Amino acid sequence: MKPIESKTEEETLALGERIGKLISQGLSIALKGDLGAGKTTFVKGLAKGLGVSEAYYITSPTFTLINEYPATPPFTLYHLDLYRLSSADELEYIGFDDIIDNNHIIVVEWPEILKDISFEFDIEIRFQFDSQYNRTLSVFASGQPGKNLLSKLFL
Repeated sequence: MKPIESKTEEETLALGERIGKLISQGLSIALKGDLGAGKTTFVKGLAKGLGVSEAYYITSPTFTLINEYPATPPFTLYHLDLYRLSSADELEYIGFDDIIDNNHIIVVEWPEILKDISFEFDIEIRFQFDSQYNRTLSVFASGQPGKNLLSKLFL
């Protein structure tokens, strides 16, 4: 685990973009943090790093539950917000199993419900902020794809 300080929205965007540029295979990323912690801002940067067209307006999928963005081939970015789900059984209705693929980048806000199905993320990022909204992002890796990405990130 390595903590990263982010004092501005631009720094959070830049970190997401940097990680997006380092991704070389399908990956799953869990984003944990309170409302307003910077999770969707991070995804905006990640989308840019993955080559998602600026024609797409990156928003939190709070009500749609899942947003899909074509990225630089062969990748597709899936951005999920599972806050409104009451059980893991509802994952079937949003097509969660259908997006698990080696060419998909899956980013999940409010991922806690996935522990009910023993889903393991390659990367977990925990967002915390202080009273001045300075953010600390703690990045964890699980499995080889996540560890490979973090080794490149922290060179």
